[in-house]
Amino acid sequence: MPSPEPTDLLGEIYAHWIDELSRVPEPSTGLLRLIFDDWQRATAEPEDVTYKSTSIGGVPGVLVTPLGSDPEQVQLFFHGGGFALGSSASHRKLAGHLAKASGCAAFVLDFRRAPELKFPAQIEDGVKAFEALLGEGRRAPDITPVGDSAGANLAISLVFALKQRGLPLPAQVITMSPWLNMQNSGTTIDTNDDTDFLITREGLQGNIDRYLLGATTPTDPMANPLYQDFEGFPRLFITAGDIESLFDDSERLHELTAKAGVDVTFSIGHGQQHVFPFMAGNDARADEEIQRMAAWYRAGRR
Repeated sequence: MPSPEPTDLLGEIYAHWIDELSRVPEPSTGLLRLIFDDWQRATAEPEDVTYKSTSIGGVPGVLVTPLGSDPEQVQLFFHGGGFALGSSASHRKLAGHLAKASGCAAFVLDFRRAPELKFPAQIEDGVKAFEALLGEGRRAPDITPVGDSAGANLAISLVFALKQRGLPLPAQVITMSPWLNMQNSGTTIDTNDDTDFLITREGLQGNIDRYLLGATTPTDPMANPLYQDFEGFPRLFITAGDIESLFDDSERLHELTAKAGVDVTFSIGHGQQHVFPFMAGNDARADEEIQRMAAWYRAGRR
């Protein structure tokens, strides 16, 4: 049977990337970064949202401020891209949609990327930003880690890093299509290979090597949250598409956290690609998911 064709904008973008990359035998990290900043093309520009390039705690990024939002509430947004790709440029519009719907500000971190800086530099940058926000007078419950793909790994790991340092913890965490399994052994990498237009086992392994090789092992709980003890973890939102190759990571995260007694919500996007909320403003299902995450966020603020 022939492989299915993309049925939405995100699938078309992913398929286009892979087609173009197939023409380059060994693409450089620089070229991959240029391509992945094109991620923003899937997202419509949200109305009544302003952006400011700045730094928090010495970590550069983009501050996202929707009109009428509560500036004391901040979503600390970790972008995806395999710890090596992606940026505030690729993710600012996605952060804008979620922050606007949530009624808060957001800061999209341009954390240090692999392979120039390997694990745990990315987590350390998150801690610096979180501590700086606390230093500005915000309460820990007013700072919500958010992340997609590899950024979801970092958002989760941030909580454990804060716990190790004896710092106050956030009240809730939002994850989109989390990539957690650094052993590269998820079952849906194979079973969903024909329906995921972006992710391959080889591509995942390349990013694992960029992030971890020579720094730690794929079973280090701070690099692979599937090895963490989630008892006492903040309330958690997980969203993922059931046809994406990393769906197994979301299922396992849901199982682990529920077993540990975490207040966890798992929203499944049937027939959706990796990080499908990226289509916010251009796709009804993505808009629905943004509203679902925002409603969940606001419920935790009561």
